[in-house]
Amino acid sequence: MTSKVPTDIAIAQAARLRPIADIAAEAGLEADEFLLYGRYKAKITAEAAAKRPPKGRLVLVTGISPTPAGEGKSTVTVGVAQALRRLGHKVMVCIREPSLGPVFGVKGGAAGGGYAQVVPMEEINLHFTGDFHAITAAHNLLSAMLDNHIHHGNALHIDSRRITWPRTIDMNDRALRHIVVGLGGLNGGPTREERFVIVPGSEIMAILCLATSLPDLELRLSRVIVGLTREKKPVTAGDLKAAGAMTLLLKDALLPNLVQTLEGGPALVHGGPFGNIAHGCNSIVATRLGLGLADLVLTEAGFGADLGAEKFFDIKCRMGGLNPEAAVVVGTVRALKMHGGVKKDALGTPDVAALGRGMVNLEGHVRNVQKFGVPVVVALNRFLSDSPEEIETVLSAARAWGARVALSDVWATGGEGGEAVAREVLAALAEGKAKFKPIYDAALPIKQKIEIVAREIYGADGVDYTPVAERSIAQCEAMGLAETPVCIAKTQYSFSDDPTKLGRPSGFRITIRDVTPSAGAGFVVALAGEIMTMPGLSKTPAAEAIRVHPDGRIEGLF
Repeated sequence: MTSKVPTDIAIAQAARLRPIADIAAEAGLEADEFLLYGRYKAKITAEAAAKRPPKGRLVLVTGISPTPAGEGKSTVTVGVAQALRRLGHKVMVCIREPSLGPVFGVKGGAAGGGYAQVVPMEEINLHFTGDFHAITAAHNLLSAMLDNHIHHGNALHIDSRRITWPRTIDMNDRALRHIVVGLGGLNGGPTREERFVIVPGSEIMAILCLATSLPDLELRLSRVIVGLTREKKPVTAGDLKAAGAMTLLLKDALLPNLVQTLEGGPALVHGGPFGNIAHGCNSIVATRLGLGLADLVLTEAGFGADLGAEKFFDIKCRMGGLNPEAAVVVGTVRALKMHGGVKKDALGTPDVAALGRGMVNLEGHVRNVQKFGVPVVVALNRFLSDSPEEIETVLSAARAWGARVALSDVWATGGEGGEAVAREVLAALAEGKAKFKPIYDAALPIKQKIEIVAREIYGADGVDYTPVAERSIAQCEAMGLAETPVCIAKTQYSFSDDPTKLGRPSGFRITIRDVTPSAGAGFVVALAGEIMTMPGLSKTPAAEAIRVHPDGRIEGLF
């Protein structure tokens, strides 16, 4: 990489975009199969997806445990797709939509970076086609109908002390983690404790990303559990007669969004669950559509392979009938040195010893992906400060683990810089050695599934449960959720549930503090350690540097 590369937004603003109709035509869509959202965005109709069964080959892009040094997972996804297109392949990018929380917080957007972006970047990172707003409205409609039902007599006998359905907003706001609502007297609704989750952690987001059709979406919404009766029986959105109206709010949001890469290739950007507190993958409908339109589909999953990739394999692929045939694990020398104990301000100094200590993190993620029967390509994002010895250390080690490996320069040079990785992906696909299989049987008891993930993927010695978690697991099983996948919410910074334990920690146990039902999504969520479902802003949030000039030009958005 080179320090002379302009900022992401400067690159995006200088790009000459193709009309979205041209992108749709390249993807193989007819004029009546997409709905225009301005010049450079479109939604693809359900009919278009229905008549194109999946036929392409699926490649996952995942990464090491994230650090402040940066890894570039979305950037590699876009850049390698651009490279494959340059090499003459019909390829589709399938990634998630960004959340406003990180955009105005500390993480930034999710549209790639440098010369490997999806565009129009500003619109994708802001309101885009309104999907997040539709999810917010549907989620909070259910909250309003729940409190309204209690206010008007509570015919379902809902126990206000056992309401589990939160409200949602797509913004980092720690003040909303625990609040009280209904303080307006007799006409203000029931007074009770309440909480907010960020939209990427909403069950409605998970449902949208896992639903396969409009009828399936409504069925899943009807199964959402909002709380318990005084007899501890579950009450659902269907019981509140809310599913129909929620489906109406989400009918357009269910349609995949078509945009383009900086090099003019097609990209589907749809859905946005976080990988730490949710299942971290783009929508099934978008991925299946991509597989129907293209020969190769590159998709990414949130955070490290212990989170997004595990959930991609065990939840999304299981529910969507998907068969991944290769995976790219992204890392950088800089990030691995941080895992080896180097401070951020010293990362520019070569340190092979620290790199060696941090390599265990990359090895852990590579070997975890291999446990699912999927061949691995390690993409090493190169920085100008990386020494030849450091680069060779990573390349040699990755080969010794049975992975293919290549250097990536997509941030600085776009598709050209991703051709080495692209060729390794093609070689892995050509070998045809993938034998994908989830790591656990969904029919196993909840505790046993959590134990398998904790031991096999995290490397834990075992799992401890709080009394609250023990009761919640029994309640989930009584609700008929015993034979569903588990979605473990855990810090993204460590294999453990302690964010300070970098590298590849050992000799630790995972603590599950609670388990909540996501009956509509079709899984249970296990909360590990101190993970929060509503982030807070940092001392200096990114929002402070953002401006809009009189001519409409945006400044400070990455």
